[in-house]
Amino acid sequence: MLLSLEIQKVEPLADGASFGAVGSYERVIGRAMGAVDPGDPANKAIALLDKAPRNATGEVEYSTDFYILRPKDATRGNGRILYEATNRGRKMLFGNIADGPQGMNDPRAVADVGNGFPLRRGFTLVWSGWDPDAPRANSGLALTAPVATDNGRPIVQRVREEYVSGTRVGALEAFKLSHEAATLDQSRARLTVRERASDPPLEMPPGEWSFVDRRAIRLCEGTKPKPGFLYEFHYEAKDPKVQGLGFAATRDLVSHLKYNPAAVAATGRPISHALAIGFSQGGRYLRHHISAGFNRDEQGRKVFDGIHTHTAGVGRIFFNVPFGQPARTNTQHEDHGFPEAWFPFSTAVLEDRMTGQKGALFRGDGCDPRLIETDTSTEYWQKGASLLTTDPLGMKDVVLPENSRVYMIAGTQHGGRVGATTDPGPNRNPRNPHSPMPAVRALLIALDEWVTSGKAPPASRVPTLGDGTLVEPDKTGFPAIPGAAVVTVANEVAPSGDWVDPKPAGRAYRTLVCRVDADGNEIAGVRLPDIAVPLATYTGWNEYKPPYPRGELADRDGSYFAFPADKIAQRYRNRADYVAQVQAVVDQLIRDRLLLQEDADRYLEKARAEPRVKE
Repeated sequence: MLLSLEIQKVEPLADGASFGAVGSYERVIGRAMGAVDPGDPANKAIALLDKAPRNATGEVEYSTDFYILRPKDATRGNGRILYEATNRGRKMLFGNIADGPQGMNDPRAVADVGNGFPLRRGFTLVWSGWDPDAPRANSGLALTAPVATDNGRPIVQRVREEYVSGTRVGALEAFKLSHEAATLDQSRARLTVRERASDPPLEMPPGEWSFVDRRAIRLCEGTKPKPGFLYEFHYEAKDPKVQGLGFAATRDLVSHLKYNPAAVAATGRPISHALAIGFSQGGRYLRHHISAGFNRDEQGRKVFDGIHTHTAGVGRIFFNVPFGQPARTNTQHEDHGFPEAWFPFSTAVLEDRMTGQKGALFRGDGCDPRLIETDTSTEYWQKGASLLTTDPLGMKDVVLPENSRVYMIAGTQHGGRVGATTDPGPNRNPRNPHSPMPAVRALLIALDEWVTSGKAPPASRVPTLGDGTLVEPDKTGFPAIPGAAVVTVANEVAPSGDWVDPKPAGRAYRTLVCRVDADGNEIAGVRLPDIAVPLATYTGWNEYKPPYPRGELADRDGSYFAFPADKIAQRYRNRADYVAQVQAVVDQLIRDRLLLQEDADRYLEKARAEPRVKE
């Protein structure tokens, strides 16, 4: 439970700028302290809790940073929390659903909050730290958690790290360790390199690398990592933190803000409902929060009434285990052998013939939230998203429980947002610039209405086996496009094994993707105007180009292929014809509650000025 809530700072947001009828907002910044009873069944899922130091009352303490944006005039807010699960300590909300700048961890100005979407809706926005190793630099939020010991002696375990230079985090000068090395003796560590996960690893002798200190290694002077190659480091790590206290910290903070009358000091008013949203790692964290039982607080009350995960696929977090590495994300090329997706995948109760298990993501304890899961095309290729709505063998569609919805936003990529470009980066094809956020905004409002009034959201929209739109990766029907590198394999999702010394799985779940039309655009899911009235082909996959390993799926990037001018001229008689078709699509999406009027207006404004369609 929460022991105290220390408010360190209250100040105006954006010099008191007004956000629609809600008016101005305040920034409330502070720190929450809590403690958990290891004997309480509500905390039994926290790994290493029995090895953590205890206070005088026998409890294990933690603290977490928190950051709140609340309406200055509390009566003008909607009285509901929107909690964003951070991504590696970062706030992603404004850069995604508010079309704002990326990396805005400390919003202060009007420009920092984009179009102000969640503020104009009157939400009280809450963030807090859950990862003890998330960087606090640049206003990042993290958890302070104790180190586990074996009766006071350091816990030491052999672990594995992976490093790839030039793809996700740019060129690497050194390889930072997730945990402190127990020894700097190179003879007790091992560094290997290979081009692909399927290749045998080649050991690099100690003369080709060295320890920088107990938290980093580097290659020898004058040697740089090969772009895209997989460097794996096995070493003895020590002092694991009790990571799973992050789940308790989220649970306890939100429960306090929702149920404790004294919490109005932070929120400004009593809270009627709590919603959560998470993007990518934040979405996987929320899926893990549900499945691990942390949506039920220590008093047996529901924490989040509704949760919206975006681009989580079927993943959870490599977290709440000894020496976990929560920053990792499993794809076909990178981090492939690290745990992320394990049964159960779906909210439906299913049997897994591979492991002999039966279960669901939901707990069935009366505290499951109403859940909306949105994914881009990429999550079907890289994150096993088809398993959200099929059995584990991918042989039949399943019926989801009434409190669960899944939507694929067609023709979008994992990091899709306003401002994304077609720059290919390390890829063979131009990257996909199509933003899924108009659909995400509409479905967040649908979740809010579902929670507050009981009005059910639209039915799930995904490709299915039953209608023939869910197919093997090499059977999508993708057309021949000059110069296009076409992907026909998806990332494999397999039962979790030994992450320290992984072996080939030998068996895998059947993951499927969406069939496409004659243009190469997906024919199922939520088809926004750029897909329904297209001027290009948009995919959720791409492929690396040399010097990166050719033929490998390019992290979580999609592809973009612009239509030639003659194809556009044949399809649309003139701009008025094009605008009329866009109008018909946005009108239907509004009726289906998959698009808001403000986004429909933006689509129409863009269509009326579209230079690629002749007047």
